[in-house]
Amino acid sequence: MRPTAVKFCLGAGVLTVAIAMIALAQNAPLPDSGRRDAKVAQVVALDECDPTTFNAALGPDFCKNIALGASTTLANLLAEAAAGTPDPNWDFEPDTLKVKEGTVVSVTDQGGEPHTFTEVAAFGGGFIAGLNGGQATIPECAGGFSSIAVARTRLLQGSTVQVVGLSKGIHHFECCIHPWMRMDVVVK
Repeated sequence: MRPTAVKFCLGAGVLTVAIAMIALAQNAPLPDSGRRDAKVAQVVALDECDPTTFNAALGPDFCKNIALGASTTLANLLAEAAAGTPDPNWDFEPDTLKVKEGTVVSVTDQGGEPHTFTEVAAFGGGFIAGLNGGQATIPECAGGFSSIAVARTRLLQGSTVQVVGLSKGIHHFECCIHPWMRMDVVVK
């Protein structure tokens, strides 16, 4: 065979395997859910960051706010958090989620900036002191993104994280960046 024909056959074979893997993945159960019929409960992370002020301070494209006409400047966010009255537009919705055991909790960042969805023993401060409203950083948020445990819970704009395997009881989740973003998942 000629080298061009060999390259074509190898390329076609790789493409065939890739297409087969995609087809199999579409029919696979959700990660660690153990069942194809697992229920999914949706949570959204929201914020209204002002792209002009956030991007000027934190870098281009840090804030990708898609809210129509509503935004909070970085200075206002920092001042409100320091005063202990953080912006309520930074939020997880719903505030409390009641699910049956085995339900997959799917969390999507529909806000303009990154967040985390971190399970914590008790609510408290995150890893950015200026946003903690005087609260101490809780152990689960310590180290910020240099901690693998925190980095695994990171949500970038438009991304989704799935939480699986929650046992019966009440599970507390908060954003380790914006610690007033809190919610409970009650598993029955």
